[in-house]
Order: sequence, then structure tokens, then C-alpha cells
Amino acid sequence: MTFEQILSDIKQNNYKPIYFLHGEEAYFMDELADAFAKHVVDESAKDFDQTIVFGSDTNVGQIISMAKRFPVIAKKQLVLVKEAQGLKKIEELESYAKDPQTETVLVICYKFKKLDKRKATYKALKKTGVVFESEKIKDYHVAKWIETDIAKKGFKVNAKTSAILAEYIGNDLPQIVSTIEKLAIHLNKGEEVTPAAIEKYVGISKTYNIFELQNAIGKKDVKQIFKIVNHFAHNAKEHPFPATVGGLYNYFSKIIAMHYLSDKSEKGIASALKIHPYFVKDYTQAARNFNAGKTMRIIGLLKTYDLKSKGFNNTSTNDGELLKELMFQVLN
Repeated sequence: MTFEQILSDIKQNNYKPIYFLHGEEAYFMDELADAFAKHVVDESAKDFDQTIVFGSDTNVGQIISMAKRFPVIAKKQLVLVKEAQGLKKIEELESYAKDPQTETVLVICYKFKKLDKRKATYKALKKTGVVFESEKIKDYHVAKWIETDIAKKGFKVNAKTSAILAEYIGNDLPQIVSTIEKLAIHLNKGEEVTPAAIEKYVGISKTYNIFELQNAIGKKDVKQIFKIVNHFAHNAKEHPFPATVGGLYNYFSKIIAMHYLSDKSEKGIASALKIHPYFVKDYTQAARNFNAGKTMRIIGLLKTYDLKSKGFNNTSTNDGELLKELMFQVLN
């Protein structure tokens, strides 16, 4: 089952006896745990029929004993195990999973780890309950996730603005949600989240960011390139050289890939490069301005300057000057 399907079932009071939530992304597990705590047991019965424990403070035997109890007031009791990665002998859950108490909803949040799918415990949990693997969102899906979350909250956003947020925050979902909530405080429902709003309320510049630098490079807009580069050089803390080089490396890697695509339709490019279709025209222009040979040379330059920033063949040039020097090389 997907995150959305489980959330929908919770809201409809349609429960399985066991939910084993595992994987690298804690955000989805926390959201589901909160939803279970909100919906399974009415507020008036929580003292009797809701038990929340932490893996480091209990063991599997105690959890099974709790789960085997019958609810006192509510139709179902909730046993919620947070931070279950602290549990020892997780395989002991197998016996309970084979014959779970149907009037209990047992939720186990096994963060930053994955249960081995080959093991009998996994198979038993999956047979009678739900095993949900919470995966990190791929970097190229973050902007779309931001657009969807903003829309759910009743606001509008375009692809360029969501890309700016994705570029700066990455796939840290709690930070993304916190940023969107911060914006929501200052905007009216139905209003558009703009780069200006992001700059004003979040502090991410609508002009001086890696996305705008890439855009300027793709157009060979020398004036704008060095305007941004000078800002980066004078604000190195907010724009660290390794992060800038990393962003440019990803950018030119997409351009070189584009040169060798057989399907150069908008859909084909967007799919192959894993970018929003909105940005295809920008990459097409960049590919015209930087042929395959030039692009490969730039990728080599980025690797060289990354090493220079770490002290290889460089004893005195600071990161700001290295960035300016790199841009001269990229443009020549």
C-alpha cells in the first residue's frame, strides 16, 4: 500500500491489525503515526485504549502482551511503537503476526532500517497486515512533491518557484514542510507562492541562487553570470563553493546526456533528464550554446576546481576567486 492509501484507510476507520512501517524516510512514518494516534481511538477513550511506547524502553514480548489485550471502551485499541529500530529480536514478532488480535491496531515505526524481505517475519507481517516501506524522495521528484503539497494547502506555485525551493532544501521533507508552512502564514488562500515571497519570508534570494546561475550560464548571459558569482563570492557561507560546483556538475551532466538522446521531443528530454517539462526549453538552449566537446571539458574543469578548493595544486586562492576563475574558463 502507498502512503496515500494508508492515510485514506485511516480516515475511513478501515484498519488492518498490524502496520509495520520501515525505511529511510522518517517523515512519512511520523505522518502516519500521527494519523493513527488521531483517528483510531476517540479522545475520551485514549487513557484506556491507546498505548504509545518507544523501542528503546520496551521489548517485543511486552509489545505482544499489550497487543493481545482487548479494548476497554473503544472498538479497537491502538498500540503505537515509535523508534522501533531500538528493539532487539524483532524477529520475535513473527508469532504474533501469524495470529494477531483483530481488535488491536499495532503500529510499528522501524526508522532508518529495512526489514529483510526474505525473512519469515517480513512474510508473516505482510500476510496479515501492512508493510510500508518509506523511501527517500528522489532529488528529481522533489519539485513535483513541493508543487503537490503547496496545492493541498490551498496555494498556487509554478515550476520555476518549486525548483528554487527544491534546489535549496533538497529532499529534506520536514524542512520543506516547515518552509511551506512558514509561507502559508503570510499568504492568503489561493495566492501564488512566488520567488519574491520566498525571498521575503524564507530568505532564499530570487536572484542569487544556483538555479539562476545555471539559467544564466545556459543563456551565456555574461553580465548576469558574474553578478551572481560576485554575490556568491561575497556570501560564501550561504553559497559554499562545493555546493555550487556540485549543482553545476549535475547541470552539465544533464546537458551532456541531452546531446546523446535519440528522442529529443519535449517528453523524451524531460523523461530522460528527469526534469520538469517546463525546463526543457532552457536545457535545449544550453545544449545549443555548449556542444558535447565543450560540455565534457567543463565537467573536467568542475572536477579540477573542486580539488583546488580542497587544496590540491592551490595554496592561496580563496573559494570566491576560484569561482570567478572557473566561470572565465567555462565561458571561454
